Amino acid sequence: MRRIRQMLGWLGIGLLGALGSAQAGEGVLKIIAWPGYMERGQNDARYDWVTPFEQETGCKVSVRTALNSDEMVNLMMQGGHDLVTASGDASLRLVFANKVAAINPIRIINWESIDARLRQGPWLNVADKVYGVPFLWGPNVLLYDTRLYPQPPNSWAALFEAQTLADGQSNQGRVQMYHGPMAIAEAALYLMKQRPALGIVDPYELSPEQYADVLQLLRRQRERVQRYWSDPEQQVKDFRQGGLAVSSGWSYTANALRSQGAPVRAVLPREGATGWADSLMLHRQAAHPVCAYQWMNYALRPAVQIAVAEWFGANPATPAACRHPAPAGSPVCRNNDYGRFAELHFWRTPQANCRSQPRCMPYSSWARDYAQIVSGR
Repeated sequence: MRRIRQMLGWLGIGLLGALGSAQAGEGVLKIIAWPGYMERGQNDARYDWVTPFEQETGCKVSVRTALNSDEMVNLMMQGGHDLVTASGDASLRLVFANKVAAINPIRIINWESIDARLRQGPWLNVADKVYGVPFLWGPNVLLYDTRLYPQPPNSWAALFEAQTLADGQSNQGRVQMYHGPMAIAEAALYLMKQRPALGIVDPYELSPEQYADVLQLLRRQRERVQRYWSDPEQQVKDFRQGGLAVSSGWSYTANALRSQGAPVRAVLPREGATGWADSLMLHRQAAHPVCAYQWMNYALRPAVQIAVAEWFGANPATPAACRHPAPAGSPVCRNNDYGRFAELHFWRTPQANCRSQPRCMPYSSWARDYAQIVSGR
């Protein structure tokens, strides 16, 4: 109990705090989350934001970890969970499938404290309704082995083109790429900057002709790819074991490798980058909506935001959290490129009806064609 009270003090809450004095919850909360989003101190005692929530609200949290957006969507389709920490490439699919409920911002105590750019994100707002509470965001970075790149690579060409590395060897078989259709957007962003004559203005809005060029780039890249990654922990192991030169990745991976003394760093290349903005979305038939709203409010507290952001290697949805001390004392927002928001093209579900041109390739095509590339077809 003493440890619980210490954690509650750090979080700035009490057993009879705002949530505890609000409407009684159902006693259970079931969340689908990315790895590292729901810590209980099992990996590091400084990072426990689930236990204080349970003590304060009486809502026992059950977590189902998912490694990609397709898995999250499938689990939400099946039902049985209250919340999901959905990225932008999943959110519209859930909205259009009628699997998530619109959020009532009035019930979110700190709604106005959320960065307006996230509150107004096109991945959350449909027909004048809001379908999620922004939680964390970050860039998809270029990870590289400093021994093979004495100078940081300043272009995504390191990921997509054949190169000779500092050891005199080719990058053949020494590249990793994200195991998900959003990798198509990374290739599209690269071509948008490198081949402006293609006319790509949005990496998520590709005409059939533009899309064909992007797939051609990814098929050429296929022979250089060692692994299509989905598990960041496995990616950490791959870099540590050697043989991997460069990869797309998250700041989470870069921070983990840096803490282990590995010669791996992250950079945002000159072309800019794709990014992810994760939001808490409520299942339309959630069995525990009171506990769900209590979590959505709790997750926006500055102390919780900065703790999750520091642990995962991300940026908080609430700018004020950047000024709150983090558990390990690191400058979280500076480390995770908070100031480069405008350079990011955030994941969102590609739609056939798009804004920039008469017809775009929909997500179903992205998913089908990228699966074929990954399998070597």
